[in-house]
Amino acid sequence: MQIPSKIIDISIPLNNDVVTDPDIMLPTIEYVSNKENADLMCEMFPGLKPDDLPDGEAWSWEKITLWTHNGTHMDAPYHYHSHDKNGDPMKTIDQVPLEWCFRPGVKLDFRHLEDGHVVTASEVEAELERIGHELQPLDIVLINTRASECYGTDQYLLAGAGMGREATLYLTERGVRVTGIDAWSWDAPFAITAQHWQETGDASIIWEGHYAGIEQQYCHMEKLFNLEKLPATGFTVACFPVKITAASGGWTRAVAMLD
Repeated sequence: MQIPSKIIDISIPLNNDVVTDPDIMLPTIEYVSNKENADLMCEMFPGLKPDDLPDGEAWSWEKITLWTHNGTHMDAPYHYHSHDKNGDPMKTIDQVPLEWCFRPGVKLDFRHLEDGHVVTASEVEAELERIGHELQPLDIVLINTRASECYGTDQYLLAGAGMGREATLYLTERGVRVTGIDAWSWDAPFAITAQHWQETGDASIIWEGHYAGIEQQYCHMEKLFNLEKLPATGFTVACFPVKITAASGGWTRAVAMLD
């Protein structure tokens, strides 16, 4: 097996400082240092004193409170609905086939689209034609919006285009089972969609890209990063999610590998 010569990290870090989620679901990380854990180690070895340890240090560790959708993560089909159109249970994250998660990647560049724009099937088709790629079953399709430019600012949750129902079905009907986006959500930003909902009263526009998974089960990653560093094709994506029993999503250290 040939080892790729370049690996690009397309994940964001988990931290306390950069706001990448609404207040209701912010992560918290408590850091406990080597010095702070010295007494705990000594309790486990009666007679041991902190001075007996190298520089008086034991182990460091962190206590983390997270939602399964913090940081770069993969949504399981179960996140979108309890069952699909055939009445079959939606896959939870521990049921996602691993072969879905290590496949050739394709990047669609929608950075020019305005915030809140809902991408259509025809726009997906036009971008595929522009880059000269014909979708293959199990291609991992990554969506590059302007959202990653706003990472680390209070505009991040409002930035980027979103993938609509017909655009999502265009992909899944051609065998795509894992997608990803650098925005907070696969759908258009909630605040902008909420405005359109107030104007139209049309409930079908709410979470339409996610709900497309009822028609065909698929997974997508959210809060990717560095997609602008990728070519349109010619790379492989590895994005194995953390195995959490019966969960709607799992964190992933997504990377793109290329020569």
